[in-house]
Amino acid sequence: MSALTWVEAWPGAEGAQRARSLFTASFDTDPDGTWSAPGRVNLIGEHTDYNGGLCLPIALPHRTYVAVRRRDDDLVRLVSAQDAGRLREVRLADVAPGAVDGWPSYVAGVAWALREAGHAVGGFDVAVDSCVPFGAGLSSSAALESAVAVALDATHGLGLAGPAGEPDDAGRARLAAACVRAENEIAGAPTGGMDQAASLRARDGHALLLDCLDGSVRHVPFDLAADGLALLVVDTRAAHALVDGQYAARRAACEAAAARLGLGTLREIAPEALDDALASLDDGSDEGTVQVRRVRHVVREIARVQDFVALLDADRLRDVGPLMDASHASLRDDYEVSCRELDVAVEAARAAGALGARMTGGGFGGSAIALVEADAVPTVATAVDAAFAAEGLRAPAFSVALPGGPAA
Repeated sequence: MSALTWVEAWPGAEGAQRARSLFTASFDTDPDGTWSAPGRVNLIGEHTDYNGGLCLPIALPHRTYVAVRRRDDDLVRLVSAQDAGRLREVRLADVAPGAVDGWPSYVAGVAWALREAGHAVGGFDVAVDSCVPFGAGLSSSAALESAVAVALDATHGLGLAGPAGEPDDAGRARLAAACVRAENEIAGAPTGGMDQAASLRARDGHALLLDCLDGSVRHVPFDLAADGLALLVVDTRAAHALVDGQYAARRAACEAAAARLGLGTLREIAPEALDDALASLDDGSDEGTVQVRRVRHVVREIARVQDFVALLDADRLRDVGPLMDASHASLRDDYEVSCRELDVAVEAARAAGALGARMTGGGFGGSAIALVEADAVPTVATAVDAAFAAEGLRAPAFSVALPGGPAA
């Protein structure tokens, strides 16, 4: 068994310097400034955001950094260290659904969405570097969008993000909405709004309770160290993509089920009314059978978020493990978004002593999280790595999640 692979977060000054150096090397001038935004892990509440539900993410210490310089035309020139420094160009006048491919769609899409919302945003040069693992289900796309959003807010004087150290939550909610529109319409990923909210609206040392029905948030203290605990993140390195149709199919099934029930969103189904709703959907057809499973997950997952937060409010962090376990089982069996690698990671972590473990993010690959004793992190990681090796799977990568601050 090889040595474990750990993905460390960069110190802020290092990340900013990386982006600035790439900018000056690529454009032969200095940027107007540097900005960054975090990836996220979701503690619980998966596939609830686009159903008007509740979710509970934290911002990661791992961030995407951008160096940006405003231009006087509508040209966007882009370069990324994760794209081998290749220079790309997009004109904002040409940005439209289906018109921009690859990672530039997430950047140009934010500018497009802000313009669509009535903001005066023009061209810019941008250099990107990131320590948020790509394709790991840790929201690297939202980190990129959010970093660009606060950069454009600053360079174009939009006044939405708020001054340093005093974030304007209402303005940041509008930036998050632009990022969601960029991802949905320009990048073509039909995600909900959890990732962008976490990246733009999180608070250091807190989990973000996001109500996706009205967009309101509550910052819930999440102090792992006080309980002698740590949140181990396992990047399974299994292929993960949200634009391959599987994510869209889950969302479509939920929307179809809500329509059949005469509801605006599945959030409207109270837990005590779940059995009646499922009976109405279970008409013996394949479609009805699928909708029963999807709806059962969503309604119970929303309830698990509420129970998780109640435990945090009662200073009972150590008791949330069974909720994490139940969430993973539901995502595996009812929502069918887990995979072999995620299941191996979760099962191995539990067997090695984790208090609870679950997949996090959209699924179909990506990452799992495990709540473990702080001094047991190496032991649990080693056990997960050994389980992957025994199954003939590619070795995973690991990191430790601490609730960080928002895009700035």
